[in-house]
Amino acid sequence: MPRIGITTTVPSEIIWAAGAVPVDLNNIFITSKLRDKYIQKAEYDGYPRNVCSWIKGIYGALSEMNDIQTIVAVTQGDCSNTHALMETLALIGIKTIPFAYPYDRNRKALRREICSLAEKLGTDIGHAETFRKKIEPIRKQLDLLDAMTWNENRVTGAENHLWLVSSSDFNSDYERFAHDLTTFIDEASKRKPISNVLRLGYIGVPPILDDLYDVANDFEAHFVFNEIQRQFSMINRDGDIVDQYHSYTYPYDIFNRIKYIQREINRRRIHGIVHYVQSFCHRHIEDLVVRKKISVPILTIEGEAPGKVDERTKIRLQAFIEMLERHQNM
Repeated sequence: MPRIGITTTVPSEIIWAAGAVPVDLNNIFITSKLRDKYIQKAEYDGYPRNVCSWIKGIYGALSEMNDIQTIVAVTQGDCSNTHALMETLALIGIKTIPFAYPYDRNRKALRREICSLAEKLGTDIGHAETFRKKIEPIRKQLDLLDAMTWNENRVTGAENHLWLVSSSDFNSDYERFAHDLTTFIDEASKRKPISNVLRLGYIGVPPILDDLYDVANDFEAHFVFNEIQRQFSMINRDGDIVDQYHSYTYPYDIFNRIKYIQREINRRRIHGIVHYVQSFCHRHIEDLVVRKKISVPILTIEGEAPGKVDERTKIRLQAFIEMLERHQNM
């Protein structure tokens, strides 16, 4: 089956229905032992130093791979640098198919985009809807895993992150993903609950830092919420495929995201929020809105390149957790 790269979560049901396999290029980049080389490749070819490492990593990975010749690139609702990424990929022979989430969440416009993508890939929205129903049981299992994170405290924040972020493409093999997920849930259900009392929420794009969740755990804090990662999983989506991606909060305005975040803060009894922002990303500006609208204390941390959490950020995270603990004990 042909492999089609994706730059972020798109209606992958369409790709599967077209007889192809979606490949989340972010996950390929960040999990590769060659990820530093990919960034260096992009900069050697002319990418500026002050461009997001995710964009450079995707470009570098595709430059070195030979099994992906087509990608679906989200031109509205994700990264502001995607247009330039598409143009530079054209120089190395990669075909790009644009997909845009309408900023105003106009359902008719979204349906046109979904139908257009299906047509470009040689299928239609009906076949995509059939496939959506086929993989719905996997999404229900992810909902169970998420509940085991915040309600039962048997799944760590890091595990929650990895499973949910992988649901953007189901690791390019939804049947294997379903089997492995069922096995993991069965194993996790036998664990003793995590004893950490302090409950954190993570909002913002998935981190480029490898050990953020482990560092928080070392300070005896438990991440019970991963905002964007949970949105990737499309859990609890009613209606059809258009409704599913219409209720997906990430590509639209920040205010709908905040409503969702605040609801989960209350439901999951979250004490504080860690807002991750990526260096050189336009979404960094949204921190201004987040701080005015979210009801619990917020720590904003920034990451630039793949690697471990730096010592300064560790100290800031520790101080934030200690502050929350003091507040809880008052």
